[in-house]
Amino acid sequence: MRSYDNIPRPHAILYYSQRATKGGMLIAEATMVSETGPIPGVWTKEQVGAWKPIVDAVHAKCGILFCQIWHAGRISNYSYQPNGQSPISSKDEQLTFKVQKTGVDDYEYPAPRCLRIEEIPKIVNEFRLSNAIEAGIAIQKIFCRHIFVHYPAK
Repeated sequence: MRSYDNIPRPHAILYYSQRATKGGMLIAEATMVSETGPIPGVWTKEQVGAWKPIVDAVHAKCGILFCQIWHAGRISNYSYQPNGQSPISSKDEQLTFKVQKTGVDDYEYPAPRCLRIEEIPKIVNEFRLSNAIEAGIAIQKIFCRHIFVHYPAK
């Protein structure tokens, strides 16, 4: 879902309420636990405030909103990292595939750096401090697949 400054926008209220049904469960897009990517997050009070009307709109139709909290890891970009450093991963291998970002330009992922052992508690804490429950999102999944932070065995 498009957002600016990692804050869900009002159009998300309409988007999710249109899809909500009695007893239905909606799965929200991946939701950031820290500012490592350009999508809606749930680590600040302002973000929580923006999620609440979305959750309320789904609940008004007797639906449930399910949230996938995640860290962008290696698929992030330098511009979202503290001090412009490389994104983190369990390996320093750059992803070799490209994606079309605009339909015209190919986007090449930057080379990540290895996550340092002393950084692990910080990332764990970011997930722990997720404010999804405070926003009214009662069901959460830790979204940690697809080569974001970890690297699958070959």
